Amino acid sequence: MSAPEQTVPLCEQARSFLSRDALQLVIDGKRVPAASGRTLTTVNPSTGEALAQLAAGDEIDVDRAVNAARSAFEGQWRRWTPYERQALLTRIGHLLDERFEELIEIEALDMGAPVSRLRGTKSSLLKMVSFFASQAANITGETLMNGIPGDVTTMTLKAPVGVIGGIIPWNGPLNSQFWIIGAVLASGCTAVLKPSEDASLSVLRVAEILLEAGVPAGVVNVVTGLGKEAGHALAAHPDVDRIAFTGSTETGRRIIEASTVNIKKLQLELGGKSADIVCADADLDKAVPGAAMGVFANTGQICFAGTRVLVQRPIVDQFTERLLAFMDTLRVGRSLDPAATLGPVISQPQLDKVLSYVDIGRAEGAELLRGGRRLGGELENGFFLQPSVFGGVTNQMRIAREEIFGPVLSILPFDDVDEAIAVANDSEYGLGGAVWSENLSTALRVVHGVHTGTIWVNCYGLIDPLVGFNGTKRSGYGSKGSAAHMDTYLYTKSVYMQL
Repeated sequence: MSAPEQTVPLCEQARSFLSRDALQLVIDGKRVPAASGRTLTTVNPSTGEALAQLAAGDEIDVDRAVNAARSAFEGQWRRWTPYERQALLTRIGHLLDERFEELIEIEALDMGAPVSRLRGTKSSLLKMVSFFASQAANITGETLMNGIPGDVTTMTLKAPVGVIGGIIPWNGPLNSQFWIIGAVLASGCTAVLKPSEDASLSVLRVAEILLEAGVPAGVVNVVTGLGKEAGHALAAHPDVDRIAFTGSTETGRRIIEASTVNIKKLQLELGGKSADIVCADADLDKAVPGAAMGVFANTGQICFAGTRVLVQRPIVDQFTERLLAFMDTLRVGRSLDPAATLGPVISQPQLDKVLSYVDIGRAEGAELLRGGRRLGGELENGFFLQPSVFGGVTNQMRIAREEIFGPVLSILPFDDVDEAIAVANDSEYGLGGAVWSENLSTALRVVHGVHTGTIWVNCYGLIDPLVGFNGTKRSGYGSKGSAAHMDTYLYTKSVYMQL
C-alpha cells in the first residue's frame, strides 16, 4: 500500500518562497508582520517537520486588513469597468497557468496532497477563473413595468456588497480560495482572507501573484493566524459585509452567531456524511472505483466525500471483493512522491481523530475489512494511515452518522431503492450524494428522493463553476458556482425615476 520513496525536486520559485525567515501578512498590497510580532509554525504532514513560520495575526491585524479593504472598495477600484475587471481575471488566469507547478509544490508540502493529484486540478482552477471573468461582464439589472400613476420609470441595478471575509479550509486552499477571489474581483467587492493555520502557504503566495497581475492594493488581503483569534475577529468585525466559510458545522454555528453583530450575509459550506447508493444493476467497472475515490480522494478530506456506501444486498459480496481489490492499486506516500496516489492527513490531531473512529467502529460491532492502522517505516514520522473499509455497518452507528474527514468507508447493505433513499435521508447533513444504476427511472427516483444539495448519477465529485454545488440541512447554505454564487456578492437596488 505504501509507495517506494521518491521525490520531485522543488522548483526555484517554491524553494525561494519557503526559505523566507517568516511568511508575513499581506495587507494593503504590502507584506507586513503581525502587530504582536508573534509567529506560528506550519508543519509538513508528510514528515511531521516544521515547514515555515507564519505571522500570527489577531484582532488588530484583522482590523488593519478590513480598513484597507474598505478604503480600496471606496476608492479607485469601484470605478473599474466590468471589462477592466474581466481583463484582470484573464491576466490572473495566465499567471496561474505559468506558476501552477510552483503553487502545487507549495500546496503539496503544506497540506499533504500528492503532486500527482494536484496536477489534475489545474483545469478546474483555470476553468474557475475563466468563469468569473465571464461573470464580470454579465452583471445585469432589469427594467420593470409598474403601476404608479404618472411618468415613472422603474428598474433594478446590481451593486457589489462591499468587504468580504473569506475563511478558507485546509483541505485544498489553492483552488478553494478562488471561489472567493474570483467572485470578489468579478463583482467589484474587496476581501480579507483568513486561511487555515494548518495550510496557509498557497493563499499567501497567490496574494503576491495577484498583486503582480495588477490587483490594486487593499482589494485582496490575507491575515494568517489561529481560527479562534484571527478567524473569530474576521467573522465578528462590524465592517465586514459578508462571510464565505468552508469548514465544520460546529465552526459554522459560531460564525452564524458572530455574524449577528451587523447582520452579515453568509455562505456556509459545512460538514457532510454523503450517501453513495450502488444499485444491483450498476456497472461495477465504474461504480467500484467511483465509490472508492468518492471517499479516498484527498485522503478522505473532502466535505462531500461519499463515506456511506449503500450497496444493494444481492451485490454486496461482489462489490466488497472488487472494492478491496481496487484498494490494492492505491499507493500511500509523501506528497512529493510522484508514485503516491494518497497522502497523509493534515495533522497529528486529525490522525488521532480518524484512528479513534476506527476504534469506535469496531466497538459498535462493525467489521474492519481493510486498513485502520497508522503506517510506519519510512512514513512513520508523517500523518499516514491505511485507507480503511468497514462492513456490516448500520446507519445507527457513529461511523455512519458523524463526519470522520479521513479515508474511512462504510458499507451499508439495503434491499430496495425506497430503503436506500430513507437511509440516505436519515442524516443531519445534506451536502452530496450519488446513485449508480443503469436504469434511468431508478436513478431519477434517487435524484428526486434524496434530500441533498448536490447529487451525482454514475459518477462522483464532478464540479463545474457554470453549474455550481450547494448544501442543505446542517451542511450549510449558499451556492458555490453558477449565477447564484455571483448574486451573493451583489445586492439589488430598486430605482424609481420620475421624469
